[in-house]
Amino acid sequence: MRIGAVAAHFGRDVPRALDKVEGIIGDARESGVDLLVLPDATLGGYLADLRSPDPNALPPAFAEDSFEVGRVVAMARDMVVCFGYTEETFDGGELRHHNAALCVTGDGILGRHRKVHQPAGESLVYAAGDSFEAFDTPVGRMGMLIDYDKTFPEAARTLALDGAEVLACLSAWPASVTDRASRLPQDRQSRLFDLYDSARAAENQVVWVSSNQTGVMGGLRFLGQAKVVGPGGDVLARTWSKGALAVAEVDVPLEIARSRRILHHLKELTPSSYRTGESS
Repeated sequence: MRIGAVAAHFGRDVPRALDKVEGIIGDARESGVDLLVLPDATLGGYLADLRSPDPNALPPAFAEDSFEVGRVVAMARDMVVCFGYTEETFDGGELRHHNAALCVTGDGILGRHRKVHQPAGESLVYAAGDSFEAFDTPVGRMGMLIDYDKTFPEAARTLALDGAEVLACLSAWPASVTDRASRLPQDRQSRLFDLYDSARAAENQVVWVSSNQTGVMGGLRFLGQAKVVGPGGDVLARTWSKGALAVAEVDVPLEIARSRRILHHLKELTPSSYRTGESS
């Protein structure tokens, strides 16, 4: 299977974003990509300020059955495509927005995820999700996370225990907003982004696909650094800070079986020894 991880900038201009998605999918199709993972907030962009989001400058929101989502479904055709957007829902008549991701083919929606873990002021804009669930696709059983979710090992572990062999983490991950380095590779968040990608893959012995936004949105400068990581934590293909497509060919069942041949982390867990819940 050929897997593509996208680093690209997506802003508020949704028609332009859809045109860009069409071009990226076209390039990926020419490269023989079977699974393509686009960034968080592909449709409409991410927040411009994490600490105090401007209520008058928020990303546009879409229902799951909207024209815009339908266009991405139609573009995907036989490719499995993951992308992020602001989801609009009505719960008991109450309007809610979620930072969400969908996994689709031309046949429709295969899986969905609402971001659970919310950094800084994101909770002022989005309602939090409450679960991590794997789902079946033409390229195997998958799970999705959205940027800050990957900071928490329990999130990826839950998906792996649910049978996911490929985990897609869609991000709009910026450089540090409190201690910004002059060069992105030296930024603390840049190091953490890469560390989490390799650690989550190796901990769970799964294939990890990490996408990210690039460029600038308001006061946030996004890192890029999209990559495909093998079940041993080895980076198989990656981008840097600019927009690009990282493509790796991976025999997923073979590589996972090889990584678990002697040490099988999921089978060797000892849950009775672990403390769960909040510390006292």
